[in-house]
Parts: sequence; C-alpha cells; structure tokens
Amino acid sequence: MKNFIESFRNVWKIEELKNRILITLGLLLVYRFGAHVTLPGIDATQLHSLAGQTEKGIGSILDMFTGGAFSKASVFALGIMPYISASIVVQLMGIAIPYLQKLQKDGESGRKKLNQITRWLTIGITLLQGPGYIYNLYRTIPSSAFLLGFDSFSFLFSSVLILTTGTIFAMWLGEKITDKGIGNGISLLIMVGILARLPQAFSQEFTSRVTNNNGGLMLLVIEIIIWMLVIIACVLLVMAIRKIPVQYARRTTTGDFEQDMLGGNRQWIPLKLNAAGVMPIIFAQAIMFIPAALAGISESETSKSIASTFSNMFGFWYNLVFALLIIIFTFFYTAITVPTNKMSDDLKRSGGFIPGIKPGLDTSDFLDKVMSLITFPGALFLALIAVFPAIIVSIDVQQSWAMFYGGTSLIIMVGVAIDTIQQINTYLLNKHYDGLMKSGKNRKAVA
Repeated sequence: MKNFIESFRNVWKIEELKNRILITLGLLLVYRFGAHVTLPGIDATQLHSLAGQTEKGIGSILDMFTGGAFSKASVFALGIMPYISASIVVQLMGIAIPYLQKLQKDGESGRKKLNQITRWLTIGITLLQGPGYIYNLYRTIPSSAFLLGFDSFSFLFSSVLILTTGTIFAMWLGEKITDKGIGNGISLLIMVGILARLPQAFSQEFTSRVTNNNGGLMLLVIEIIIWMLVIIACVLLVMAIRKIPVQYARRTTTGDFEQDMLGGNRQWIPLKLNAAGVMPIIFAQAIMFIPAALAGISESETSKSIASTFSNMFGFWYNLVFALLIIIFTFFYTAITVPTNKMSDDLKRSGGFIPGIKPGLDTSDFLDKVMSLITFPGALFLALIAVFPAIIVSIDVQQSWAMFYGGTSLIIMVGVAIDTIQQINTYLLNKHYDGLMKSGKNRKAVA
C-alpha cells in the first residue's frame, strides 16, 4: 500500500504525465456532460418509457455503451458505436480490397488515409442510424413529448444532424485523448460510459438484497467476492501469453552468421491466449440483433417466438448461440489479425529461428499450429465470460448488476484499465531511467 501511494505521488511529480491525465479527465468530463443534454424539441420529463425500454434485454446493452445517453435521448445517444462499427468494417474490408491492403502496409501515411476513410464511413453509418433512433422515439415515448410536433420534418432533420454531429464530436474527443491525453481515447469513452451505470446498478442490487431483505448483506458480500474473482479471471485472460523461444544467430568478424547457442541472442515471441480481444463478442452481439429484427417483420407465431427468444439476452438458446458465435469469431479474427507468415519471414530476415524448427514455411506452420492450440481454450474462456451474466441472473441477481459480471462491458473495462496503467507505468519508468543516467554522469564528472 505504501508503494502504491508513493507511485501515485510520483505521477504528479512528472509535469507531462500530470498534464496528460488532467487533459484526459477534462475531455471525459465534457463527454459525460453531453450525455445528459437532451435533443432539442423533446421534453426530458417524458422519457420514462424510453428508460424502461433500456432496463433489460438488448436495449440495456445499447444504453450501457453510451453511458445512459441512449435512454436520455441525448445529443450523444448514438455514442461512439458508429465509429467502432466503421473501424470493424474497414478492418474486414482490408482482407479483400487490395487498395486497403496497400494502405495497411504504407506506414504512417497509410494509417492516416485509413483513419480518414473510417471517419467518412462513420458519418455514413450515423446518418443511417439516426433516423432509426428517431423512429424508435416515435414508437416509445408519448407524442406530447415532441415539442415541435410528432411528425415534424424540421425535428427529424435537425435531430439526425445533431446526432451525427454528436458522434463526430465524440470521435474527435477520443482522438484528442489519444494524442494529448493518456490511453486509447475511444476505448476510454466506452469504458467511462460503462462505469457511469455501475453505481446505479449496485444501488439497485443493494436495495434488493438489504433494504428489501432479499438475501441480506451476506449474500451481497458473496456476490461482490464472485465479481472480484471474475475480474481477476478477465485480467488473466487479457494478460496470458504463450512464449515461443527464439534463437538469433551471432554475426562473426567475417560477416557470416554463426548459429552458436552460447553466443547467440536468446529472445521469445509472445503469442496472446486471447489475441482477438473483445472483437469476437462485438461481432457475435451484432449478429444476435439480426434474427429478432427479421422475425419482427412477420406477424406469424413462429416469427414472434423467434423474436422473443433472441430478444431475451438471459435466455438459454440466446446464450448458447451467442457462445458458439464467439468461439467461431475468435478463430476467424485471430486468423486475420495474427500474420504468422509475416512473423516467419521477419524472423528469417533478422537471422532468427525457433530451436528445432526450420526457418520459412515450417516456422509459419509451427506458429499457426501453436496459435490454433492456444486459441481454443482462449475462445472457450471468452465465451464463458460473455455468457456469465446469464448464469449469475439465475441466482436472483438484478439484471443491471449482472451485466457487470461478464460480457463485452467487463472485458472492455479490464482491457482499457490494464492498457492505461501500462502507459502510466511507462512514463514512470522512463523518468526513473533518465534520472539514473543523469546521476551517473554527475558521479563520473566528480570523479
């Protein structure tokens, strides 16, 4: 504890790090303020039915990612999710479109062009989602809540324009946090939105257990312990790696490489147990929206049954299909994001090799085999974490509180927290390293 307090003090001693943290907190505060600004022309006091729509089911997921902005008909109601969708589309299109593949290999200039494409695609997606959100408002809240008229074109046009502007502004905030602040700005915006609902969810669970005498304080303590254990499991999942030993040949005075096990430089290749991160859950979640949406078009009993099944995110069949999709997408996303062929070629060009494995194709096949072996348990673990909220609900836990026991929200929170802490540690270590260098020079000068 003493070391933690000392490290916290050291953070504020580094001027650049302190400024970056303050900028990050300030921009996050702006984003949270915007989440409470209701769209012009809507009576904020009549949004109870919209809030009720997002208390359970898929609506709760959308509201969680936007930090409650979705249920408040806020200017940030669509949040940063259109940007996430655009990023996923650009990444997947990079597999099939040669122009995007070329940009991915062009370094910094290619990255800037890809970012620009992503921004324009974000605007396009927002312009499509905006009318859908307004239509949902028409169906959900009373017509008297529309101060400019229920079917006013001026309201529809201005609201879609404001929603689009809100998403672009949120995207700009995320990019500024990445450039001027600390951590990945887009991920931080999502994490802050998720954390914003944590106090309310815990308060509801506390009221249910203690105030209403539904299990008492002891059961609430057990729930918190289980929650902490799940968080630890998520940390292990995010941090777990498989180390592949690598031997680098030693260059002799004649310029030739000598494969000397004693003289070479030994290193290792880190292969992550969960190389796909949270993307398989996001992909699977997007697919799970489709059956309910298509079934809602028809009025038949079968369609209604399908819509009911895939709208209940805590149901058995929903979570079974959800888990299978996560496992499939984990293998798919790992295959397209972990370039074992490129890793093998880079290793060969640098004079490195895996002991007992021939350089080239054999190395690529070996890395691919290892990735397949470690991806399977990683995919199973990720699927278990994703469906764990449905398991915890079965012991009479409030749905809003159960959402923090797994799924996309918990993986995002853990991943972003670890990434941010690592960046802060990097600043602390670099400052400490510079100080040692300076003191060393001073001692040499005195001597």
